[in-house]
Amino acid sequence: MAKSIMVMGTSSNVGKSILATAICRILTEDGYRIAPFKAQNMSLNSAVTPSGREIGRAQAVQAEACGILPNEHMNPVLLKPTGDMRSQVVLQGRPVGTRSARDYFYDEKDTLWQAVVESYQYLAERHDVIVIEGAGSPVEMNLKTRDIANMRTAAMAGAGVLLVADIDRGGVFASVVGTLQLLDPDERRMVKGIIINRFRGDASLFDEGRRWLEEYTGVPVLAVVPFIPNLGIDEEDSVGLASERYHKTRAVGPSLRVGIIQLPHISNFTDFDPLFLEPNVHAFFCSKPEQLADADVIVLPGTKSTLLDLNWLHENGWSKAVVGAVRRGAHALGICGGYQMLGKQVYDPEHHESNLDAISGLGLFDSVTTIHPHKKTVLVMGNFIGPFEGIALAGYEIHMGTTLFEGQQKPLAVTRPAHKDDLAEASLEGHVSPDGRVIGTYLHGVLHNDEFRNQWLNDIREAKGLPPQAVATNTLAIRAAAFQRLADTVRSHLDMNLFYRILGQ
Repeated sequence: MAKSIMVMGTSSNVGKSILATAICRILTEDGYRIAPFKAQNMSLNSAVTPSGREIGRAQAVQAEACGILPNEHMNPVLLKPTGDMRSQVVLQGRPVGTRSARDYFYDEKDTLWQAVVESYQYLAERHDVIVIEGAGSPVEMNLKTRDIANMRTAAMAGAGVLLVADIDRGGVFASVVGTLQLLDPDERRMVKGIIINRFRGDASLFDEGRRWLEEYTGVPVLAVVPFIPNLGIDEEDSVGLASERYHKTRAVGPSLRVGIIQLPHISNFTDFDPLFLEPNVHAFFCSKPEQLADADVIVLPGTKSTLLDLNWLHENGWSKAVVGAVRRGAHALGICGGYQMLGKQVYDPEHHESNLDAISGLGLFDSVTTIHPHKKTVLVMGNFIGPFEGIALAGYEIHMGTTLFEGQQKPLAVTRPAHKDDLAEASLEGHVSPDGRVIGTYLHGVLHNDEFRNQWLNDIREAKGLPPQAVATNTLAIRAAAFQRLADTVRSHLDMNLFYRILGQ
């Protein structure tokens, strides 16, 4: 049976996911067979496994750091908020219904816990070490007795716990000491090390603080990890939109302005990470309709609730701004829910996403979308057609709607399920407007296809009278370098001897 180590935080957004990713990479480099695990995750940023199951994106990224394919056992419970104090519950990769917060925390915990234990054992039988990530804080006292993601998981796995605190947000001493004080004695004994994360400046200035923490708590400080700017590794949820990587332009010289609408229920916003890596693109998330006024490209992202976010667009002036900008010559791209919004109407007759029966779309496409109970989750591959003829593609779909065109559909691509060569399963995907300026697709990850993204941006540059970019930005190489930079940085600041003693190796 595998050994395990658990990365737990004093609160949400202290860097647990990134540090767990670093540990996955470090242990893999050291020759171990590693798998990530998070018992329960709440996020709208998800990924699809080769088996067509859905998990939190953080665990898919951690699997990538381990050099293995993701699977549903890495995140057995995924909660996807729908915006009305309810969440869709995804159990071992399959949706099993929508629950209110109260129903979730008080009902069905035994069923969920059984899935957690089953999934952990599945991974433990196939790997040397399981790197477990906690969720939020382990001492939310009103929820602690029903918490399945933190100390209960650590005890089940026999994991040594590394407690992470974010010094960049302040209050690091109170957060560490307070967390340890609120743990039960048996739980406190499981905490084997403290990691101070996101330290800016000269780390020696924290030497006195380090000694104080160790003397006061009796727990060694395993590392003081520096702040790593512009890391370029996927964020777990929309809290990550506040990070520096999304607020610093990399554009130099004449550039395209790409405005991404920050929808209330935005999902899979990492679809747009490649745009922030482009040297001649100024990509930015928009919080006000006026920000679209001088955008060359408008992007409508995915969403967990297409109807509610469409209603928000209509009520807050976004719809008029989007349609007006397109009529003035701007280009537009809609992905998943954003693709559905580009049509004439969206129906939800059985109220799977909201209490609305139907809502009008932006009318840029002659299409109608109906939300169905069946959720399509599939990795796909294929080729772009039309103006991007012959370019290979890879991506994935996660959606509950079907989009039909009243007129003639002009598809963006031909796709089939990945890992299958049966052309009988091929289907037409997406739509391109007659003038080529508006594109809609269900394909998440479409912009991670470097050749397509480069041609799409160059077509827009040509329309705007800007020079083309001759060589496509290599996102895979940038991503590989980011993993290495992360692992090297954390390794150099981690007490590796103590770390391996905690792990029991």
